Amino acid sequence: MAARKVLRKRLQDPAGGLTAAGRARFNREDGSHLKPGVQGKADTPEKMKRKGSFLRRHFANPRGPMLDEKGKPTRLALSAHAWGEAVPKTRASAKKLAEKGTRLLERYQLTKLKKAA
Repeated sequence: MAARKVLRKRLQDPAGGLTAAGRARFNREDGSHLKPGVQGKADTPEKMKRKGSFLRRHFANPRGPMLDEKGKPTRLALSAHAWGEAVPKTRASAKKLAEKGTRLLERYQLTKLKKAA
């Protein structure tokens, strides 16, 4: 049991998200194609789409608290940091992240329309 805990810690980035080894293992086991979070400004259509969908998916209806009983950020809150966002401490700040995600997805849709025209 202790070995599993050590392995899990090695695959999880303490600052939020997964390490490169964690993404590689997940990709290998599930056949997925996880990429690191979009750090900084979402200035391309792909970055807008990825960051916007992440923020909407995780913070529109959060699956848990932002802080644990000791007042430290949970893994859910730290995931925002892994994507270059401020760590939310309340549901209201999580909602603001979800709204930012909505705006990014709207900008992405506009770029798609401009390309089609």
